[in-house]
Amino acid sequence: MKKAIYALSFLLLGTFSAQAQLKTPPASPVAKLSQEVGLTKVEVEYSRPSAKGRKIFGDLVRMGEMWRTGANASTKVTFGDDVMVGPANSKLSKGTYALYTIPNKDKWTVIFYTNTSYWGTPDDNYKEEEVAAKFDVAVENLSGTVESFTIGIDDLRNNGAELELSWEKTKINIPFSVDTDAKVMADIKTQLEGPSANTYYAAARYYLEEKKDLNLALDWVNKALEKGGDKFWVIRSKALILGGLGRYQEAIAVAEASSELAKKEGNKDYPAMNAKSIAEWKEKMKK
Repeated sequence: MKKAIYALSFLLLGTFSAQAQLKTPPASPVAKLSQEVGLTKVEVEYSRPSAKGRKIFGDLVRMGEMWRTGANASTKVTFGDDVMVGPANSKLSKGTYALYTIPNKDKWTVIFYTNTSYWGTPDDNYKEEEVAAKFDVAVENLSGTVESFTIGIDDLRNNGAELELSWEKTKINIPFSVDTDAKVMADIKTQLEGPSANTYYAAARYYLEEKKDLNLALDWVNKALEKGGDKFWVIRSKALILGGLGRYQEAIAVAEASSELAKKEGNKDYPAMNAKSIAEWKEKMKK
């Protein structure tokens, strides 16, 4: 009996241990930062160690050696568009990078690394071909003390900002710029040109399906075609609009054009649908 009770107690203890994992605060909590710079989204994910009475640079973080720039997994920076980073404006393509640094007394070397899979630094797996940008920035000595390692995005401008890294009495700024002007000018050009071919087509199709003003729908589908929307499905919509207006002869010619274009692109469904519509219109023309 005692053996049975012991066995049951052991089983219950094992089950409890498997299900109940004690959760305690991490030593270096994860932080996520998201900031719009101009029209570009910039995100940073990193772990934040605290000094807790320890000397940081030159002791906990060794000078002249690559640092993960935080704790735990490597710090990651994501740019939503292509950017230029550093004093020499090195180009970084849109994407996510591991942020490594090599601290020294008067300057830090900053490295944007394409391989983001490492827990910490690449060490012996470090490859120059995986370096997207590498440059030096000056060190700023702070009068006050920053207890927890902090990354911020400051000095916000329409065309750029700075990544700020600070801990203990040390701070560095990593400048970067974004081509907001190009995005704005492209958007201005698009807006001034008016609705796109797809917008006109969507409006025409809706009017056709809801049996609204088909003359207006015809005007819209023609504008879609003028803007380069000469696809076989757009042309079929025009044929259906013409058919709805009772302009059967024109509808047949347009439907035939839709079928020819569809056949060239290897589509079999639209020629079949057009053939059925053409047959219906020809019957109506006899009445």
